[in-house]
Amino acid sequence: MQGKIIKGIAGFYYVYAGGETQEGGKIYECKAKGIFRKENKRPLVGDDVWIEILQEEERTGNIVRILPRKNELIRPAVVNIDQALVIFAVVKPEPNFNLLDRFLIMMEQQGLSSIICFNKQDIATRDEKEALREAYGHCGYRVLFVSARQGEGMEELKELLKGKTTAVAGPSGVGKSSIINYLNPEAEMETGEISRKIGRGKHTTRHAEIIALQEHTYIMDTPGFTSLSLFSMEKGDLQGYYPEFARYRECCRFSGCSHLSEPDCGVKQALAEGKISRARYENYKVLYKELQDRKMYR
Repeated sequence: MQGKIIKGIAGFYYVYAGGETQEGGKIYECKAKGIFRKENKRPLVGDDVWIEILQEEERTGNIVRILPRKNELIRPAVVNIDQALVIFAVVKPEPNFNLLDRFLIMMEQQGLSSIICFNKQDIATRDEKEALREAYGHCGYRVLFVSARQGEGMEELKELLKGKTTAVAGPSGVGKSSIINYLNPEAEMETGEISRKIGRGKHTTRHAEIIALQEHTYIMDTPGFTSLSLFSMEKGDLQGYYPEFARYRECCRFSGCSHLSEPDCGVKQALAEGKISRARYENYKVLYKELQDRKMYR
């Protein structure tokens, strides 16, 4: 039977297999065949695998084959991720733009395109939503407004996730759990089932875990994405993660312009004309200084 590893801990791998809906699928507790150790290959969360069933009633089996991987992320150690869903609230709490930009950069560093999902739209004003759409929609990101409490925008979100494995990121208090539970009301039950098997509380482990929504559609919430230091990046590379700068860079007098203190800077001119988000530009300055200071004190 073919399935996907949704969690791995203490030498056991939990494989979701079978069924086009969450209700139709099953979770099998599997061990990896010794041949993988000989090949120096380790199964990872996100791997598509073939398993042999040992006891159907107990839902136990062995992983006998790991299918080819599309990609492999380092932080966290997961594979076959297609995209990222970055969740913030429109209000309560108001979005921390510096944090949001860090998440977006981290995802791009790992080769993932991002959907920005702003929750709690039901208690936000039109002006608050338009300000966010203006700042991030013009950067080339897909921006979506939802209300997990009211169910608004959730069907559109489901369509964007369909057929993909999506990494979920975002700070606490923005309704991330509410969105995940809306997408899959069985998520807590599924987590509890695994927790009983391994004899631990569901909040005592900090391992990556994938939740199956339906066949070929998964979401992954992992503590690995809460580490917000920018991976090995030079300060001069940072502007490449601000796509709205690109069209104005050719207007800069200097080819190596950092868009901070140089005269005749096309990016700063666009900022003055309101063509670039002030919040995004201020974040760029903060992150640039962070990278500059880090290099200075290495």
